[in-house]
Amino acid sequence: MKPMSDWVHTIEERMPLFGYRNWLVVADAAYPAQSRPGIETVLSGESKQATLETVLAHLRACRHIRPIIHVDRELEFVDVKNAAGVDGYRQWLQTTLEGLTVNFAPHEEIIAKLDRAAQMFSILIIKSTMVIPYTSVFIELECGYWNADSEARLRAVIQRGESKP
Repeated sequence: MKPMSDWVHTIEERMPLFGYRNWLVVADAAYPAQSRPGIETVLSGESKQATLETVLAHLRACRHIRPIIHVDRELEFVDVKNAAGVDGYRQWLQTTLEGLTVNFAPHEEIIAKLDRAAQMFSILIIKSTMVIPYTSVFIELECGYWNADSEARLRAVIQRGESKP
């Protein structure tokens, strides 16, 4: 793991390199260090809010990639009696992610997607100081200048055997 002071520099280095199918994870303090090659873990030493805001600011500055956010479905059910501060975090997260594509799925499903992606693509996990369960934010990167509709149209033209316009 890299020292905490290097995490923003790591983000700045990765953003130009990362593209379609890479992932970023802004994790809570208990998120495990994963052993698969291609997964790098760094410590932010900062709150989840500060860490996620920094990551999203760097993503917004990139024209070549756009984020698809995955959030643990379990977060909705975490009770404030068992996790002080969870209500405030949920409200903050909803506001922070407004305007972005956000998918809610069971934690294990998201981890399985992340694991499949790591078989071929780099993953960067940034651990924050957050101590509330199911608060990790998984960011799947998509192409910023080409979308699924454009790809579908291209594939249809190829399948029909049409020539270039």
